[in-house]
Amino acid sequence: MIVVSACLVGENCKYSGGNNRNDAVLGYLEGKEYITICPECTGGLSTPREPAEIIGGEGKDVIDGNCKVISRVGVDVTKEYMKGAQISLDEAKKNNVELAILKEGSPSCGVNKIHNGEFKGIKKVGKGVTAALFEMNGIRAISEKDLEQKR
Repeated sequence: MIVVSACLVGENCKYSGGNNRNDAVLGYLEGKEYITICPECTGGLSTPREPAEIIGGEGKDVIDGNCKVISRVGVDVTKEYMKGAQISLDEAKKNNVELAILKEGSPSCGVNKIHNGEFKGIKKVGKGVTAALFEMNGIRAISEKDLEQKR
């Protein structure tokens, strides 16, 4: 069983109200069992919503309580990101998920890179909150970029 970021299969749950539909992901999923998640929506945030970034660290640091997820207008949304990550992990465990395909760059789902916390479109090496929680619980995560490179 695979869990995949809902935006990657075309669900309009992206912060802007759109999606990140990805043909490489859809091709990979063909004939496979999968479930979709959007930790940000599950955590209680609306669509659309203000973009948010992890300030002063990465996903593991948020989980450890050492930094926060803050929206572009300065609202602390750490609680919603943590709640969404935990619900997503619970769902993944319940469905015996072995692989997660998550949206690169997202403060929830970034696998290899996340935005650097300055809201300038600059990315840095790091994981989002959900990706980090999955990894800490033995669920392998890849991004759509990893699948695109294999095509």
